Amino acid sequence: MAQLRTPQEISDRLYRYDRIAEKYESLRDITAEKAAEYRERGYLAVEHALEPSEVRDAVDALMEMIFVDAKGAALQFTKPASELRTNEEREQAVRKVHKFVEQDERLKRVAYHPDILAKMELLLGEPPKLVQDMALLKPPMGGGEKPWHQDMAYGNLAYDKPVAGVWIALDEAELDNGCMHVIPGSHADGATPHYAIRDWQLCDAHVAVEKDVAIPLQSGGLMIFHGLLKHGTPYNLSSKRRRALQFHYVGQSAEKLSPQEYKRTFTNEMSGAEC
Repeated sequence: MAQLRTPQEISDRLYRYDRIAEKYESLRDITAEKAAEYRERGYLAVEHALEPSEVRDAVDALMEMIFVDAKGAALQFTKPASELRTNEEREQAVRKVHKFVEQDERLKRVAYHPDILAKMELLLGEPPKLVQDMALLKPPMGGGEKPWHQDMAYGNLAYDKPVAGVWIALDEAELDNGCMHVIPGSHADGATPHYAIRDWQLCDAHVAVEKDVAIPLQSGGLMIFHGLLKHGTPYNLSSKRRRALQFHYVGQSAEKLSPQEYKRTFTNEMSGAEC
């Protein structure tokens, strides 16, 4: 595949917008029988999971961390924070807020939402343990792409048992502002080497873009996905915000991979394979 240079080229060539995922109305619809769909597809999507008040509380908490007091949470910027002089500049530059669950009760309530934990236990087959919390932000007119990847290829999520992610839309996540895209069933491919290109990602040429399914969600909707599912989000080139929460859970008995096993499984360090 020829090198892609502009956000528009990347969005046009690496993502499809004509295939939309089926969604359930609420978390109550994800029953034991529906777990078979998760095992087959690698994901389930729900239109209504959080109440509007829960969404407002989460947004308020994140905005306070970005603009007022991080409270000990970690903020990731696309440029030095010292160069950001206005709130608009600051919002444009914040890509991620993480390690916030123990810093704000409003966000902690979402991470430990009883309905979400119940579905995690159903899909993981044992009581879940929260292992990562983050907010992923795409500001208007330039929110960056998250290239195709598998979450378990990030060292902190490399476990010997499946990780399950929960991605929650705080704003409407639509086709034009960076909603989630997935390759259904791709978790069955197993661990795939990642490369440092635009990010830590799958090789563009190895992604079956023709199978891409988009998952637009209303505010308060969510998707649950297997840690080996191949997924990504294109640039936000619209005038709308796209803010989302993401949590990862593992079963209580899961153990981290050793550094050597992680390298063998998710990188090209030992094989020398090139993208």
